[in-house]
Amino acid sequence: MDEFGRPVNFGWSRKPLFNYNPPLLGGPLRTRISEVDRYIIFSATHLIVFEVMDSGLLGHVGVSIVSIKDHRRSTQNLDSFFSFGRFELPRSPKEGSVKIREKQSSLDFILMKSGARIIKVDYPRFGHHRYLRGEVVLSQAVPDAQSIVTVSPWRREKFAFRYSCCSPWYITEGVMQFGTAEIYFTKDNAWGIYDWKREVRPRRDIRYWASACGMANGRLVGFSVSRGLSDESAGSENAFFLDGVVHKLEQVTFFVPAGGWMEEWKFTSSDKRLEMTFTPSQERVDHRRIFFHSTMCRQICGTFSGRMILDDGNPIAFWNITGFAELRKTRF
Repeated sequence: MDEFGRPVNFGWSRKPLFNYNPPLLGGPLRTRISEVDRYIIFSATHLIVFEVMDSGLLGHVGVSIVSIKDHRRSTQNLDSFFSFGRFELPRSPKEGSVKIREKQSSLDFILMKSGARIIKVDYPRFGHHRYLRGEVVLSQAVPDAQSIVTVSPWRREKFAFRYSCCSPWYITEGVMQFGTAEIYFTKDNAWGIYDWKREVRPRRDIRYWASACGMANGRLVGFSVSRGLSDESAGSENAFFLDGVVHKLEQVTFFVPAGGWMEEWKFTSSDKRLEMTFTPSQERVDHRRIFFHSTMCRQICGTFSGRMILDDGNPIAFWNITGFAELRKTRF
């Protein structure tokens, strides 16, 4: 950090190189800190999103269950005002656990020494008076799997920056009891994405993000691609993963259908290495607002198919791997 509490190192890496340390930020910037830990787990039948967000003025704990087969969804949000670090989220994606206790409900993210991650949830009243209880384990698919890590500034806001880490290659195993239904996640048929972000918010942000993972010809594939208002000249969040190894992409364009978001999307990278389509199946919209701070997330679940040119020049094709695309707007 420089003398004013601004980061001076920007770019991307295959693993976290820095610890995020809020006391090093300049005093006025601490009111603009936003911290997010998010897990997305899915099988052929269900997708579940677990999110803990601390934006200072507004704290948010959310769980969403999407039935891909039945085209149904259930969401439970627990919001609290003036959180300002109360959730004690970790300073690095490679350390620490999260324990949330809100209104007789609990949500735990536990990091094990092996690198595995455990999600425990107990919501006595979820949605329409049902309960949600269960435990899942997210294991690294391969030893020393890489992540896409970035530190990005904003062109017009010299104090704003985002430090992010995304790992779309976890194997998921466990059971979630949702009312009278049991949702099973089994090895080789269920996957997980871990998304970690720490930032000093810009006054306004618009960001598209898409991610997925699954199997293709016996190989584990995944990706994380995004477009937004941050300055990505030193390195973007765009990457394709094969067996846990990063294959870095340049800028990725999201072709959102003009006829409606539930029609087929297309994606292409500026280096012509990635071409894929996205077939939506379910939509989720979430709005939150307090005073002059507002957040809107429009998330579409579905499947991706396409073709990627790897770093060695060889192509790999993938079909119908489960994931999502979303648009998130924030105003401060």
